[in-house]
Amino acid sequence: MASSRRSAQPSASTSTTALASSAALPPLSALFLINFDVKAGYTIVWKRAAPAVELEGLVEYKSLPSGLHTVSDDLIYFVHDTQHAGLSAFVNEPTEEEELRNARMIAVGILVPLSYGRLGRAWRHAENLKDMAAKLAKDASQTKPLELYWEQHHAAADGGRKSPVPSLPASPIQDRRGHKRNRSASDGAALAGPAEHKLSTYHPAWSLATMLDTFGPLVFPIYRAALLRKRILISCHAPVHQMCDFVYNLSVLSNIPVSIADDLPPSSTSTRLRPLFTIGVHDIPFLVEDHNAAKRQRLNPDADDESGCGWIACTTDSILAVKDTLWDMLITIPPEHSVNSKDKTWPVVECPRGAPIKATQRDLRRFNALRAGLAQLVATEEDGQRPDSHASERSPVRLSTSHSARLVREEGDESMDKIVEPQSWSALAYNGFMWWASAGEQIRSEEQEETARDAALLADLGNGPSMHIPPSPSRTDLTLTESIASLTRHDASDEGDATIELAIIAYFHRLTTQIVSVLADIVESTDEAYPPEDPERYTDADADEDDETDLLLPGSDSNRDVDGSSDTPRVRQQENGDQEELEAIKVDSHAMESMGLDVWSASDAGFVQDLAKRYFARDATIEAKGVEVCGVRVC
Repeated sequence: MASSRRSAQPSASTSTTALASSAALPPLSALFLINFDVKAGYTIVWKRAAPAVELEGLVEYKSLPSGLHTVSDDLIYFVHDTQHAGLSAFVNEPTEEEELRNARMIAVGILVPLSYGRLGRAWRHAENLKDMAAKLAKDASQTKPLELYWEQHHAAADGGRKSPVPSLPASPIQDRRGHKRNRSASDGAALAGPAEHKLSTYHPAWSLATMLDTFGPLVFPIYRAALLRKRILISCHAPVHQMCDFVYNLSVLSNIPVSIADDLPPSSTSTRLRPLFTIGVHDIPFLVEDHNAAKRQRLNPDADDESGCGWIACTTDSILAVKDTLWDMLITIPPEHSVNSKDKTWPVVECPRGAPIKATQRDLRRFNALRAGLAQLVATEEDGQRPDSHASERSPVRLSTSHSARLVREEGDESMDKIVEPQSWSALAYNGFMWWASAGEQIRSEEQEETARDAALLADLGNGPSMHIPPSPSRTDLTLTESIASLTRHDASDEGDATIELAIIAYFHRLTTQIVSVLADIVESTDEAYPPEDPERYTDADADEDDETDLLLPGSDSNRDVDGSSDTPRVRQQENGDQEELEAIKVDSHAMESMGLDVWSASDAGFVQDLAKRYFARDATIEAKGVEVCGVRVC
C-alpha cells in the first residue's frame, strides 16, 4: 500500500532541488537519531534540540511505532508536547551481524513548530531524512551529515525563521474570543485557491484519491463524524505513512470554511479537528486527560481550549482499539494482503464499539457522482489543453481499469452491500406511490435536482473550461475507471499538478458550507419567528405530542445529547450575565435534501441533531418525508 502511494507521487528528482533551499523548509526545533538495540530497546544515539524541548523517553516510541520490524522503510508523523509536529524516516537494513538479529533498525527524526501548520510542513524534510536514514543504516557512526543538517536548518534563537508561506488565522471563532494563533496556508484554507495547483512531493494531499478508493462511500459517515469533532481512531498495520496522510486529509476535509465561520455563534465547537497522527500505548494518559477535558468543556462551553474538541489519529497498537472509552469512532483497516483478494475488502467502521456504521443510500449516489465529476474534470482539462477541441465533441472518459474499487455499483456487487444501508421500506413505499401517482415525473424531477446539487459541488474547478453537469452515475453508457487514484497524473512532466486533489478538498469544503449554512438559516428563521422577548412565542407545551412523534424519523430523539445523554432546554449566556433559553429548531425533509443528506436515514437525522447541538446549542426535531392524501398520511 505504501509503495503504491509513493509511486503515485511526482518524481522526487525534479522537486528535491526546489525544496532543498533553506527558505522552503520549516526550521527545526530538534533533530535526532534513534537506534533499536536488542538489549536496550529504543535509544537516542545522537540528538540536537532547542532549549526546553525534551526528547528522552518521549520521541523514541512515537518515532518507531510497533510493527515496523515487518517493513523495510516508512515515514511516521506524530505530535510532540502539543507545540511541535514530528516526522521520522525509518529504515530496516539487513545485516550480517547476528547480535543485531540480522537487521539494523534506525530512524532519523525531526521536530518542527506547529505554528507552521497542523503538521508544520514537516513533509518538506522527508526526502532529506530518507536519504540520511538510508546512509546511517549502513554505518550509524557517520553522523556528520546530521551535524551539517542541524546547522543549516535549526530554528534561530528568536524562535525561528520567518515563514515563507502566508499565515492565516487558525479559527475565526478563536479570533472573536480574543485568542489568536497563526497557522500555515497548508492547513487547507488556501489549498483550494486557483493559484495553488502545485504540491510538494511528500504533501499528504497526494493520497486523497487513494483515500477515497480505500473508504469508498464510507468516507461520508467518517467525514460527518469528523464534523461532529468525534475522537476517531484508525487501527492499522505497518507501514503507517499512508494512514498518517489519511489523518491529515480527513482533518483538512472537515474544516469549517472561513466563509461560513462567522455564521456560527462564538460558543460553537472548534472549526477544525485535531490530527494526532501516530499514537500508541504511551499516549493513553494523554487520551484519558483529553477525555476529561471534553467533560469539562461540556460544563463550560466558552472555555478557550482546543483540548477535548475531538481528534483523529492512527495506531498499530491493537490494545487502543480494545479500550473503547478512549475513542468515539473506530476504523479498522484490513491487512494489506487483502487488497489482492478476489472481493473488495472494506474498512470496518464502528461508532461506538460493536455498532457498525454504514453509508446511506444517498452517500452511495453522492460517491458515484463525485467519481463521475472527477472523471469529467480530467476530461475537461484534457480537452482544454487541445487547441482544436470542442465541447460538443467530448466523449465519456475512458481510462485504464483494475480490480480495486468499482466506481459504479454493478449488479451482484455484494461487497457494497456490506458498507451501505439497504433501502428502507418507507423509501420504497414513497417511490412506488410517487411513480404511480405522477407517472414517474416527480421521481425524475427529484433525481435531477439531486444530480444538479451534487454537480454544483465540483463546478468551476480546474484550469479548463467551466465544468458541465456530469451525466447521472446510473447511466449505463458512462464508462468510468475503477480507481479514483488512476485519474491523477503524478509524474515529472506534470511538475506536481494537483488539480484532482485540490478539487476533492474544495468539494468537501463546499459540502460543509452547504450543510452548515442551511442549518444556520433554520436557526436564524426560528429566532426571527420566535424572538425571546415575545411572551406568546411557541413552546413545546403548545404542541400535540402524538402528532409531533409521528413526524420523527425512527430512532431519532430530540433530547439526545452528543454524548448520548439527555439534556435540559438549551440556554445562551447573554452579555449582562442572564441566561436566555434557546428555541428548538425543526428540520423538514426539504432542508435535509438541501444539505445533501438522506431523508430516510435515521443516522443522518441523528447527525443533524448532534450538529445543531454541537455548533448552535439547539435541540432539533427532524420531520420525515411522506405523502398525505386529504390530510391522511399514507406513507
